[in-house]
Amino acid sequence: MRAFLEQWFLKAWQHDSKLLWFFSPLSLLYHWFAVHRQSRRSVTPPGATPVVVVGNITVGGSGKTPLLIAMAKQLQREGWYPGIVSRGYGASAKNYPFTVSVESNPAECGDEPLLIARETGLPVVVDPFRSRAVAAIKAIPGVNIVLSDDGLQHYSMARTIEIAVVDGVRQFGNHRLLPTGPLREPIARLRGVDIVVVNGGQTCPDVVQTEPMKIIAGALKPLNASAQTQSLTAPAAVHAVAAIGHPQRFADTLEELGYQVTLHPAPDHATLSAEQLSQADGNAVIVTEKDAVKCSTQLLAEVANPVWALAVEAQLPDSFWLKLNNLLGQPQGNE
Repeated sequence: MRAFLEQWFLKAWQHDSKLLWFFSPLSLLYHWFAVHRQSRRSVTPPGATPVVVVGNITVGGSGKTPLLIAMAKQLQREGWYPGIVSRGYGASAKNYPFTVSVESNPAECGDEPLLIARETGLPVVVDPFRSRAVAAIKAIPGVNIVLSDDGLQHYSMARTIEIAVVDGVRQFGNHRLLPTGPLREPIARLRGVDIVVVNGGQTCPDVVQTEPMKIIAGALKPLNASAQTQSLTAPAAVHAVAAIGHPQRFADTLEELGYQVTLHPAPDHATLSAEQLSQADGNAVIVTEKDAVKCSTQLLAEVANPVWALAVEAQLPDSFWLKLNNLLGQPQGNE
């Protein structure tokens, strides 16, 4: 039922279905709440460890996590030592703040925080209360900048820089606020952020100055024994299994690589099962890196199909890094 409702709303928002008007009173209430919440916005005081929020104003995946990973790696090269905080969607740790390690259980910390920890090797802290997560990450010796994965609307968390990511394909759907549209906040909110990044697609006509981002496909990584004993090259027929905010984008990427793709979407952050990864035709199954961290050795042992994960990387222009460096200045010691 959750998968059906999620897909129905995503399609309805893009086509402005008339059925959405039944939810109009709730959108009015949500608008009041969104505007009231902005009045509680907190700013990091001068001289404190900078906090950079990477978020969006729409529901669904926009490319925040690949951007944050790219930023973390680049900042390291420039002399910073980032610490990363996240809500950890779906996480069920016994105690918070929860420090993520590369061996953490995704059920405890969430799939995206675990992916970030593995990709960057940096400290990652998960907590439903982001301000508490920020305090915990700042206490780690050496950390001199905090990156927040999502959290644009968590105004109790003080921030220095705001970066909003826009899905260049879906953009803002029907331009309406939840639940009659995909917007978490009015589009005008983008005028108040420091950098707007557009992920793929066309330029965003609702925002004058934006920075383009491309998600570049990398290598395919074999996940189970069946995949390790054979190769996978286009134009093979494959199954794309994706529990992400925009599954079609993943399928499109595989098609651009030359594969013949059958897409099997699942709700964002959903736990994958052996049944979802097992396909009767025996063809290879390709999952996202975010989904791969949830595929345990035990789960993969139950799947006869070869299972692969597609690595991706965010590519940004020099102008983006110049803007970010101008906003940050030189690396400093942590407070």
